[in-house]
Amino acid sequence: MSALLPYLWPADSPDMRMRVLVSFLLLGLAKAATVAVPVVLKYAVDALTGVGPDATTVIVAVPVGLLLAYGLIRVLSLTFKELQGAVFAKVAERAIRQAGVRTFRHIHALALRFHLDRRTGGLSRAIERGTKGIEYVLRMMLFNIVPTMLEILLVCGLLWGMFDGWFAAITGATIVAYIIWTVAVTEWRIKFRRSMNDSDSEAHTKAIDSLLNYETVKYFGNEEHEANRFDAAMKTYEKAAVMSKTSLSILNTGQGAIIAGGVTIIMIMAGYGVTGGTMTIGDFVLVNTYLLQLYLPL
Repeated sequence: MSALLPYLWPADSPDMRMRVLVSFLLLGLAKAATVAVPVVLKYAVDALTGVGPDATTVIVAVPVGLLLAYGLIRVLSLTFKELQGAVFAKVAERAIRQAGVRTFRHIHALALRFHLDRRTGGLSRAIERGTKGIEYVLRMMLFNIVPTMLEILLVCGLLWGMFDGWFAAITGATIVAYIIWTVAVTEWRIKFRRSMNDSDSEAHTKAIDSLLNYETVKYFGNEEHEANRFDAAMKTYEKAAVMSKTSLSILNTGQGAIIAGGVTIIMIMAGYGVTGGTMTIGDFVLVNTYLLQLYLPL
């Protein structure tokens, strides 16, 4: 992230800095609205089920007002999120452009020996993956991972304050187990992804260089030889891609099992709370909605 900071916060571009600040502001508003949604829904459900101090006198007006507020907050949450994406788009695309130009200049500054070993196809793929990956890293770190962690802390605090501390503890334990599993399996998967990238670059190197030397290939009748070289590289890519996708399925299965286990335990606790009279139906809905919102970005 330190290498990307100059692109994210350019010293010579106040406009880009302002866009970053506005993006964070919109992100904060979106998260606040997201956290408020389950609370409004809880009170709406409690009003509909006749729970609360004034349930008998406001049985019609309160649910309608709360449901309208629920819909409005959801719209605001989505609107703030989309506005944040629109505002940050120029920052991300400017970063891609500047990184691409910098890489292009660096390539031209390399020694002649590098260019005599011309690996045009692989080089172009590496540049493409690198520049396109910048936007992904920026968005994931700034607007997904960090905000999600903050939202997890906020939700755990709310669950701790509103209900039994075990709700927050189990939610936190589920997140920790999820992170440990994800990091461990991802570290194992990296070698397959690297093999995919290497073989993909090799295949494109062979394809592009062969086409650039089309006349020589045709002159010596080496079409079949070039096709075999390309096929060998693609075969390596195929094996790595299969392993990468298989390992991804293992990762997703484990993540789903961890989340399902945590949700099941918490919902059973909430169910006992409702039957025991310590929680309302609205509380049950609130807990379930928070969990779904919390785990969805993961």
